[in-house]
Amino acid sequence: MNKSISALAVFALCCAWSPSGAASKQSDEDDPPIFYPPAPNVPRLQYLTKYSSAYDVSAGDSKLRDFVFGGQDKEEQVVQKPYGVAIHEGAIYVVDTRGAGYVVFDVANGKWRSVTGKGDGAMNKPINIAIDEDGTRYVTDTQREAVIVFDSKDRFLRTLGAPGQFKPADVAISGDRLYVTDVEHQEIHVLDKLSGETLFTFGGAGSGEGQMAHPTGLAIGPDGSVYVSDMTNFRVQQFTPDGEFIRAIGSVGTGFGQFARPKGIDVDREGRLYVVDAAFQNVQLFDDAGNVLMFFGGPSEDRDSFSLPTVVKIDYDNVEYFRQYADPDFEIEYLVLVANQMGLNKVAVFGFGSLKD
Repeated sequence: MNKSISALAVFALCCAWSPSGAASKQSDEDDPPIFYPPAPNVPRLQYLTKYSSAYDVSAGDSKLRDFVFGGQDKEEQVVQKPYGVAIHEGAIYVVDTRGAGYVVFDVANGKWRSVTGKGDGAMNKPINIAIDEDGTRYVTDTQREAVIVFDSKDRFLRTLGAPGQFKPADVAISGDRLYVTDVEHQEIHVLDKLSGETLFTFGGAGSGEGQMAHPTGLAIGPDGSVYVSDMTNFRVQQFTPDGEFIRAIGSVGTGFGQFARPKGIDVDREGRLYVVDAAFQNVQLFDDAGNVLMFFGGPSEDRDSFSLPTVVKIDYDNVEYFRQYADPDFEIEYLVLVANQMGLNKVAVFGFGSLKD
């Protein structure tokens, strides 16, 4: 477990597996599939595709898209510096911190659009986004010190949070509750998602159990547990829905299961925890007991490479839109989306699953 940072980086670079046994480079759609973990292990994760430009979301196969776009640069990116990501009803929502809004890659319809908001709904420094079942969008804005709410048609509804109340980095929805990380006061605010009333807070500055230092990411587990990426304490903490400390996962270091800069997190239905590490530029995967299973990504020339990753999101509801990118023998259970602030893969899409019998 106590590997050097160079060993960790080398494993990340060599972790992609294809039927030929070699990592695939940035190329076209005819390249062999990239799987994780590497052979001779049984693959559980496949890189599917990415979203950065209008070309990526345009309908049709690559030859048709090349014809439509003509001589245009197909890598002309419509997202400048993404951070948060969400997916809902066939569309990927990417918060653009430099574009002061969010970009919608409407995969289902082969279109894209940009939302910046106006008046009270203007976004100054948006960071993260969560989308409710009815399509309501909750966007954290650190400069406005508020959560800005839009409806399913991208129309401004209201803002949550009073001046000086919090500096929100992430937001997660659980029933009628809205959990918001506060990187100013090092705590979690739990709000009524409709009224914005503060129900309670938990955390507080420090390094002890339940205390926090720059809480950046949030996730809700299948049992309602609240997971918080406690960045400067180099760990992920798990709490009950009412904010009672359960356990901490990870520690500072360069070995497997350790962190340098943990940011975005998410949890699948089996309790497996995904953690983005912006320093290692990969995502580590833990089982429900907190044991590291594998990691994927990494800074490389491969077409699944990461560059300053920020957020990871799991989705079970939109698999149908991405089956076309999967190996015919690989059955996708759910999607894993990873946002990157730099590089070609502003949003990289993976499928978690298994080979067919």
